[in-house]
Amino acid sequence: MITLVTGGSGSGKSQYAENLALSLNKTHLIYIATMIPYGNESLVKIKRHQEQRQDKKFQTIECFTNIKSLKVERKPTILLECMSNLLANEMYSENGIRQLPEPIDVRDEIMEGMKHLDSLCDNLVIVSNEVFSDGISYDDDTSTYIQNLGDINRRISSLALNVVEVVCGIPNIIKGRKV
Repeated sequence: MITLVTGGSGSGKSQYAENLALSLNKTHLIYIATMIPYGNESLVKIKRHQEQRQDKKFQTIECFTNIKSLKVERKPTILLECMSNLLANEMYSENGIRQLPEPIDVRDEIMEGMKHLDSLCDNLVIVSNEVFSDGISYDDDTSTYIQNLGDINRRISSLALNVVEVVCGIPNIIKGRKV
C-alpha cells in the first residue's frame, strides 16, 4: 500500500508520516533518509528529524540517489523522507541521474525506484512537498525542478491508495481513507 503525504515546509507532514508508518507496522520500520548532510541548515533539519523519531525504532538507511538499488528484508513498512530531496539529488548531485553520459528522464527513473520500493514492502509512505502554491516566478532550472516534482507527485498519487495533505499539522485526506 502506497501513501503519499504532502504539505508545505514546516506543515507537520514528517511527524504525521512517521506516526502513520508506526500505526501500520510496529516491528519492522525502515526510514529512508534522502537529505544530503551539507551546510548548517540541513544538519539542523537532519538532527531535528532524528530526535523526532528517536524512540520510534526506525532502521535508518541513507540513500541520496538510485533508490531502485536498495534491498531490504522481511516486507517492512518503508518511510521515504523526502521526494523533494531525492529529486534534487538526482538532478544536481555528482552521483545523480543527470550526471550520467546517456540522458535518462529523472521522473521515470524515480518512479522506477518507487515501484521497486513498493515491491519490497507491505507499506510505503512517501513524504513530498507541496509545489506550485507560492505564485513566484523562478529561473528555468528551478522551474524545471518544480515541474518535475509536481509530475512525480501526480504519478505517485495515481499509484497510491491514500494521499494526505498536511496543513498546520492537520491531515486532510485527498484520496483514500484515514489510516
